[in-house]
Amino acid sequence: MNADIGIWSRLTRMTMILLVAAAILAVGVILSRYYVHVIQQNQRIRKTVLQIETRIQKEEETARQLNSSVHALSNDPKTVERLARERLGYAKPGETVIRFEAPATNSAAR
Repeated sequence: MNADIGIWSRLTRMTMILLVAAAILAVGVILSRYYVHVIQQNQRIRKTVLQIETRIQKEEETARQLNSSVHALSNDPKTVERLARERLGYAKPGETVIRFEAPATNSAAR
């Protein structure tokens, strides 16, 4: 025998279902806000890591070039001679050093 308890049992059941749905929705909204913050923070960290890795690669290339220069200066007398001639203006006995200067421009006349 099915006894109809009335509208109150149905309303109570519906209210409980709606309360559970609201709680699940609230938890979902809170978690989504948290995860959006975490995702944005992750993106900022990845961008920083990429910038640092790029800077590391540039510094490693500079270090390789400097090591190559040090090796050349340590082991190759022709390199030392070339640098002494270019930077210091040295010459062998009997040679004449001629320096060329860039022409002076008169920017005020324009």
